[in-house]
Amino acid sequence: MARAISPCIFCQIAGSSNSTPLLHSVRSLDDKVVAFKDINPSAFRHYLVVPVEHIPTVNDLQRRNEDYTLVSHMINVGETLLRRDAPQSNQYRFGFHQPPFNHLHLHCFALPFIPRWKQLKYMSLGPLGGFIEAEKLLEKIKPLSPIPP
Repeated sequence: MARAISPCIFCQIAGSSNSTPLLHSVRSLDDKVVAFKDINPSAFRHYLVVPVEHIPTVNDLQRRNEDYTLVSHMINVGETLLRRDAPQSNQYRFGFHQPPFNHLHLHCFALPFIPRWKQLKYMSLGPLGGFIEAEKLLEKIKPLSPIPP
């Protein structure tokens, strides 16, 4: 995967070179992802899970075991955090913006959207892009050969 020539804001957060409080980090014995609160939350709880390695967009993911495993891990981290911090929520949602964005990041929501109109920002536009649900991305990048245990 491509590394950033100059660190983006998510690379800086993942590298702990700024003051963003992390909910999940390398210090928690995970060298793959970090998680933190979205600075402009759109839901009751709104977290971002970001790979430590710079991966520009969902289009840079391929049908490879490591990509599938990374996205699955990102979802698991997001689910764990939301179940811990918003157990009363009856609906969670996970997904990615499709390009143009500069660092892959998973949006993790404990719904409802607040205010309600913010849900428009997280709608799929089909072949035009928009937002892709995490499970749909997993289907898209699922390796053709079995994933080793």
